[in-house]
Amino acid sequence: MKILFTGGSSFSGLWFAREMALAGHAVTCCFRSTHYEGLRKERVDQLLPLCDPHFDCSFGSPRFMQIITSNRWDLFCHHAADVTDYKSPDFNFAAALTSNTQNLKNILQVLQEQGCNRILLTGSVFEQNEGAGSDNLRAVSPYGLSKGLTADVFHYFCTTLSMKLGKFVIPNPFGPYEEPRYTAYLMKTWRQGHTARVNTPDYVRDNIPISLLAKAYRSFAETLTQDPGFVKLNPSCYAETQGAFTSRFSREMQSRLSFPCAFELQQQVDFPEPKVRINTDPLPHAKLGWEDEKAWDELAHYYQSISR
Repeated sequence: MKILFTGGSSFSGLWFAREMALAGHAVTCCFRSTHYEGLRKERVDQLLPLCDPHFDCSFGSPRFMQIITSNRWDLFCHHAADVTDYKSPDFNFAAALTSNTQNLKNILQVLQEQGCNRILLTGSVFEQNEGAGSDNLRAVSPYGLSKGLTADVFHYFCTTLSMKLGKFVIPNPFGPYEEPRYTAYLMKTWRQGHTARVNTPDYVRDNIPISLLAKAYRSFAETLTQDPGFVKLNPSCYAETQGAFTSRFSREMQSRLSFPCAFELQQQVDFPEPKVRINTDPLPHAKLGWEDEKAWDELAHYYQSISR
């Protein structure tokens, strides 16, 4: 397929775009900026040999419109999203929605005129009414709210134009090239010879290796058909408490690395987020060509390489 992809500089975006390119698809990546630094630059550099890159090309901009009219596309993957200060309770969900859907109706009409009727949108399990869990499936944060509203807008216009919309709902991915989130914190702490503190051991979350998630994304993209309608996948892997996942992560890393991976579970008394939020679709590992042991080996090797 000829695939137009946004959001390739992100952690999951790198893995998704690379997985599809390595599977033989022709991937064109639109990058919002012209200059990247640090981890984001590493991810972009990984993609450059595998895709047709276009920089300074944010979603909905005049340059973006030039790109979509310059070719015929089989699939449009909108993975990019406004994530500025996404952890903040003051995250501007309205501005994020505007950015995520800028010029959307016109974009979809042009894509359809160019022969593309398939749209793949990345969602989040932390949106309102996604996955399974507690607190009536409310949005976990203003960022989650913005993602849910973005999905609603896409659904409306794709339905109006009789297009196929696929929604791929991401839980908690972890793996090489991720931002300094939870597992990165664990590895940094352990490499320094310290004991990691687990402050939220009772939250039930759905952690998933990024390599498995990428294979599921590619498979989902390949199965989208041209007929109008809506389909969704909520890929799930290690749906368990954060305490249990930390124990799993420690065990797998300690068996492969030369230092102890000690942790302490703190007593959790505050639950500002829903206690449970997980995805609902277990993945067929063998059918996707994914091996659990190999993924842990690759993750350990990655952390060994960046610690040298």
